[in-house]
Amino acid sequence: MAKFYSSLAEIKKELYSGSVTVERLVKNYLDQISVNTHLNAFNEVFDQEALSASKIVDERIKAGTSGRLAGMVIAIKDNICYKGHKVSASSKILEGFTSIYSSTVVERLLAEDAIIIGRCNCDEFAMGASNENSYFGPVKNYADNSRVPGGSSGGSAVAVQANMCHAAIGTDTGGSVRQPASFCGLIGLKPTYGSISRHGIIAYASSFDQVGPITRSIEDAALLLEIMAGADDYDSTLAQVPVPSYSNELSASSSKKKIAYLQEALTSPGVNSEVKSTLVNYIDKLRADGHTVKAIAFDYLDYIVPAYYILATAEASSNLARYDGVHYGYRSPEAVDLQSTYKRSRSEGFGKEVKRRIMLGTFVLSAGYYDAYYAKAQKVRRLIKEKTDSLLEEYDFILTPTAPEPAFKIGKTEKDPVVMYLYDIFTVQASLAGVPAISLPAGNNNKGLPLGLQLLAKRFAEQELLNFSKYFLEL
Repeated sequence: MAKFYSSLAEIKKELYSGSVTVERLVKNYLDQISVNTHLNAFNEVFDQEALSASKIVDERIKAGTSGRLAGMVIAIKDNICYKGHKVSASSKILEGFTSIYSSTVVERLLAEDAIIIGRCNCDEFAMGASNENSYFGPVKNYADNSRVPGGSSGGSAVAVQANMCHAAIGTDTGGSVRQPASFCGLIGLKPTYGSISRHGIIAYASSFDQVGPITRSIEDAALLLEIMAGADDYDSTLAQVPVPSYSNELSASSSKKKIAYLQEALTSPGVNSEVKSTLVNYIDKLRADGHTVKAIAFDYLDYIVPAYYILATAEASSNLARYDGVHYGYRSPEAVDLQSTYKRSRSEGFGKEVKRRIMLGTFVLSAGYYDAYYAKAQKVRRLIKEKTDSLLEEYDFILTPTAPEPAFKIGKTEKDPVVMYLYDIFTVQASLAGVPAISLPAGNNNKGLPLGLQLLAKRFAEQELLNFSKYFLEL
């Protein structure tokens, strides 16, 4: 079995001592991918390409000209464009589509000598919390193959969890990096909205979508954020601010902090008892170490999930209108004219959950219901953002569970999609408010399933969040 490396620094130590080569690393990861095909984490593996790239990076290391990510083998979610490679967002409707350009994040990773080993399975168009809504079938959790890995970046998380790559890149709309990281015992970071370019990312809900890394170490998360973040001419929603040197400024924060935690996380019957006891355990540790930790009530908690799903589905119905069977991707062989091309291609090309969200989004945007639903949800979003911002003025961080329970059994949410939507209860607050949030591994439950806790910080306070996360993991 390939060696588990906890950080890129550990890999680089061996690379520079000559005890391993990038080519050997890639071969080891490819072996792990081959052994773990039953997990269904990859939609496509770039095996020969990754091996060819590894030889080039090895030469650069010898010449002393390698980039900051030399030795890091990365998997990307199948909604991130990579020139000359297929990209499908795990949907039949993009069958056979090859990207004609690379996303900004891919260009920045390759410029620093990262090696991309493949594209990972995900919920179709990133819509889901379990990675069961994929045209390519569900992804299985490495810790327990009968359970989901979380979604929508489930394949990305399992690829790291099962040591099929060193780190992975996902996208987070309502928790799609953080929740799978929690279910797989990893670190998942959703940066501040507007930190990382969305150019070349297949859109789900444009005012929420954000790229984020899934890693084993805070150091790697900091370095990947530093490399991927920053202004881009192709994305006007980006903040025009210089990117801090997150990796160089990283240190386990020793100053005493004020931390708020949601009291509902401990009182709600919907939160698993072991998740509650894990949260209490960390609250006690923080208090014992001199931090101020206080319970808060978030008045709008009951409105978070409904507001999010109204807004996200509205944006999805608009974004997914471009998949019509005319321009690219799947076209129904039964189509006879323009109208039947639209109807049949979309009906046959989209999966059940995507169609459900498109219809819901179209409904809330329709003439008679726009004000009752969409406009109202926008007002609620503003209230949630203002309340979150005011809490983060008073407290340094907000601490919550990442998910209300550990990874659940495959098939559990099929009968009632609302059950799945409620898994986002703790993650969508950061998405609605546009603030950074990170899921940190917090041990396992009595069945050996990973548990995660989440920290939220104020906008663009990633350095403080990363520093405190490093300390938090050492508690």
